Amino acid sequence: MITALVMIDIQNDYFPGGNMELVGAEAAGQRAKEVLDCFRNHNLPVIHIRHISSRPDATFFLPGTPGSEIHPSVAPLAGEIVFVKNFPNSFRETPLLEYLRGLGIEKLVLAGMMTSMCVDATARASFDLGFQNILLHDAMATRNLSFNGATIPAAEVHGAFLAALGSVYGRVIGVTEFLEASPVNRN
Repeated sequence: MITALVMIDIQNDYFPGGNMELVGAEAAGQRAKEVLDCFRNHNLPVIHIRHISSRPDATFFLPGTPGSEIHPSVAPLAGEIVFVKNFPNSFRETPLLEYLRGLGIEKLVLAGMMTSMCVDATARASFDLGFQNILLHDAMATRNLSFNGATIPAAEVHGAFLAALGSVYGRVIGVTEFLEASPVNRN
């Protein structure tokens, strides 16, 4: 089974000093880099997803800004694919599906940001399109959210979304477990 790594929106605006700083972005970015290095070392497919805001009221990932660039810790190498999207779902109005099918990829390893938005939307779409997902919980980050007058801490948002995704949409594991099991060696 051919496996690809999909790096979702690991962009500067989510890191300290960015326009939409996430809780734990630096740690998640470092864990994502470990997996990225593994895929690169095994010459396996890596796809970077980059969100560019197209809404008139957008405050982050604005076109042409440093905040919209992929974070230097996981910057694409020459020859690595980068798909630009304008919606949370990485498949919507992008060539991602055709690219994956063209390579015969059946399993996706997902890392990225935000757990509660673009990772969630992409994982659900991926599953619905017939892919098997592995979600790397410690290579993802999100932020505090508000609901009904209460603030839900980022850790609880992260946990709730991954619990839901792990029930049907994919296997949720940590980077260490993923690397120790070396599933990329059993394609």
